[in-house]
Amino acid sequence: MARRKDGRVQEVNRIAAGDGTGGAGVGAATAGGTGTTLVTAPPQYRSAIGRARHDVETPALILDLDVARRNIAEMARRVGTMPVKLRPHVKLHKSPQIARMQMDAGAIGVSTATVWEAIVMARAGIPNILIANQVVGKGKLAALADAAHLTLITVAVDDARNLDDLSAAAQAAGSQIGVLIEIDTGMNRSGTRSEEEARGLAAHASRLPGLRLLGVMGYEGHCMLEPDRDLRVTKAHAAMEYLIHVVDVLAAAGFDSPVVSAGGTGTFDITGRNPRVTELQAGSYVFMDAFHGSLVPDFGIALTVLATVISRHGDLIILDVGRKAIGSDLTMPRLVGEVGELIYLNEEHAGVRVGPDAALQVGDCVELVTGYGPTTVNLYDAYHVVSDGVVVDVWPVPARGYGPLGALS
Repeated sequence: MARRKDGRVQEVNRIAAGDGTGGAGVGAATAGGTGTTLVTAPPQYRSAIGRARHDVETPALILDLDVARRNIAEMARRVGTMPVKLRPHVKLHKSPQIARMQMDAGAIGVSTATVWEAIVMARAGIPNILIANQVVGKGKLAALADAAHLTLITVAVDDARNLDDLSAAAQAAGSQIGVLIEIDTGMNRSGTRSEEEARGLAAHASRLPGLRLLGVMGYEGHCMLEPDRDLRVTKAHAAMEYLIHVVDVLAAAGFDSPVVSAGGTGTFDITGRNPRVTELQAGSYVFMDAFHGSLVPDFGIALTVLATVISRHGDLIILDVGRKAIGSDLTMPRLVGEVGELIYLNEEHAGVRVGPDAALQVGDCVELVTGYGPTTVNLYDAYHVVSDGVVVDVWPVPARGYGPLGALS
C-alpha cells in the first residue's frame, strides 16, 4: 500500500518535537536547550508512519489523534463551567505528549499512580505533579525526592512513619515535597479512617522539615463503579460531604487545605460541581473504553487495539489478541462496528461470533475497544498515532510499568 506523507504527518512531528504546538517534547536526548529528557519510539515502529491504520503489524495500539483532541477540548470546556481545575490522571496514557496536550488545554498539572510515571513526566517538562498514591520504600522515596528538584511534586499520605521517611528523603536530597492527607471516602483502600487520624497526620506533617502540607485528597472510586446514574450521584455526594467535613475539622485545628483533590471520569460532572473541591483527577476521558463509555457517553473512543483474523470456522473467527494485548479488568472489550460479538478472551486469542454472511476472512483486520484503557496501554511500547485514517507518528509509552531495572535505586 502506498504511504502518504502529508501535512498531518508534519504537524504531528512538530508536536513530538515539543515546539509548543500541542505536544510534549519526547525525543532522544534534550529539546530546544530546555534540558527536558526525551524518549522516542524504536526505529522499527516508525516504519509504520504513512500507512493506513489497518496496515500495521498486529496486535497494535491505535490512538486516533483527532478523537483524542476532541475529548481533551470537550473536557476543558466542561470543566470551564465548574468551580474546579483539572489535574488529569496520566496512569491511562503514560505519555508526555498527551500530557502536554492536556496542559495546553488548561490543565494545572497531572496526577500519577507511580513514582516512575512522575519521574517520566517531570523529566519531560510537565509541571506540578501529584502522585495520587502512597510512596513507600527507600529507593522510591529517594527517586521522588530527587525528581522534586525538577518541579513541584506532591504525594498522598496516610501514615505517620511514611511521613517521617518522606521528610528524611527530602532532607537528604535537599528538596521539598508536597503532601496531601488522603481521606478514605468509602472506597476502603488507602486513606485515613477517621477525622482524628487525619488531624494527627496533618499536625505531624506540619512539623517535619522538607515537607509542605498542601491539603487533602479523597478519591471516590467506589462511586465510579455504580452504573445507575442517580445512585452514583447520591454516593458521590455522600463521599464529598465526608471529605469536606474532614477539611473543616482540619481547618478548625489550624490546618488549611488550599488543595482538595478528588474525582474521576465517572464522577467529574458530579464532584466537579462541588464548590469546596479544587481539582479533578479525571483521566480516562482522553481515550475512553468499554467500561467508561457506559458511564460517560459524551466522549469518543480514541483508543483501540488492532487485531488480525488468524482462523475462521463457520461463524467463529479467532483474533491474534488475548489478555496479553488488551485490558478486560472491569468489562470485556468489544468490537468496533457491527462486526460480531466477542465471546471469549484467552491468553493469546479472542473468539468472535459473526453472522453467516460476514465477509471477514483470515488476514483481515478488525479493531477492538478496550475493556479498560490503563491496563491495555501498560502492555504496549508505543502508540500508532492515527489522523484521518493514516498513521502520522509513533509515540512511545515511556511511563509504563515501574521503570527500567534499577531506575529507582
